[in-house]
Amino acid sequence: MTAAQLLSKLVSFPVLGGESNTTIIHWIKDYIESFGIETVLVPNVENTKASLHCRIGPAVDGGVILSGHTDVVPVIGQNWDTNPFELSDKGDGKLYGRGSCDMKGYLACCLAILPEMVKTDLKTPIYFAFSYDEEIGCLAAPELITHLQNHYSEKPKFAIIGEPSLMQPIIGHKGICLYDTYVNGSAGHSSGILKEVSAVHESARLILWLEDKMKALVASGSIDTRFTPPHTSLHTGVVQGGIAANVIADKATFSWDARIIPKDNLHEIFEAFETHCRQREEELKSIYPDFKIKTVEQHAPVPPLDTKENQEIVQLLKKINPNTNLGTVPYAAEAGQFAAAGIESIICGPGSIDQAHRANEFIEQTELDACVELLENLISISS
Repeated sequence: MTAAQLLSKLVSFPVLGGESNTTIIHWIKDYIESFGIETVLVPNVENTKASLHCRIGPAVDGGVILSGHTDVVPVIGQNWDTNPFELSDKGDGKLYGRGSCDMKGYLACCLAILPEMVKTDLKTPIYFAFSYDEEIGCLAAPELITHLQNHYSEKPKFAIIGEPSLMQPIIGHKGICLYDTYVNGSAGHSSGILKEVSAVHESARLILWLEDKMKALVASGSIDTRFTPPHTSLHTGVVQGGIAANVIADKATFSWDARIIPKDNLHEIFEAFETHCRQREEELKSIYPDFKIKTVEQHAPVPPLDTKENQEIVQLLKKINPNTNLGTVPYAAEAGQFAAAGIESIICGPGSIDQAHRANEFIEQTELDACVELLENLISISS
């Protein structure tokens, strides 16, 4: 099957982040095993989702992992011209469908090249590592990576994560973590605001603290011009609290995210915020003893990617990929998680991130062709 034919099948599985992916992962499993390759599933506790990994080639050190995710983002509320879960070819060189570029196009290329991998006498192995729930926080990758490393006696050395990059090698991405902060204050009549502790007012002060912290990092010179914007961002996107304009709010919640450049330390930023929160609690408990601020992670932090230009993975990509112009991206991806596990990692995949997550998402056929060419070159230097 061609990459386009395989992509058509993969797009037909409407698996959203957070939902069961057993339909698509078992179809992929059956496809791979039809070529005589043993696959390994890494299920979640409820056995409703699973990642997959497999090895093609000999059990020797130094192999390359080809990694991607099976889930996509929702289409509700988007104005699609076609059925988003049916790959559409309008004759304009583009293939339309949810996940066509992010990132089932890459998975399709990996599967399309599998028959050639199998018949080639590989000297170093090539692995597939396909995850779930990437779109809601890169949740499954750490367990998948650990399982893969523990399952095989040999040690893979490199990972190519196929996020859409127009086949440009990406050596850096920001880290990310999302948080919910809960503020418990005291209720009362709005005329007595100075006698109470408003959860809404205190939330506003904390939000401004985060903004000031971001500005302080910038002012201190914590800049990385490879990224746009070239600094760590601390942003609050959701605020909820209160029941009426004339009632002091006893509860409020705000959700915020931290997108970290490689030189900054997420733990230090969070600990500084926590220290400030504890100080604020002590200051206001004389007014309201039960005043409390609690912050919880929405998911585990995703570390940034900071692959150096002189690392071997970069030299590998230069050998197999015509595009040698290195770049960085502001979003987070599973590449940082592979790198944190000691596997030299890089992002390089077909399609444009500008098409991801929007209505009428598409990938150009030429992008699929370029990705297949890269994988063919990888086979060549691995044999």
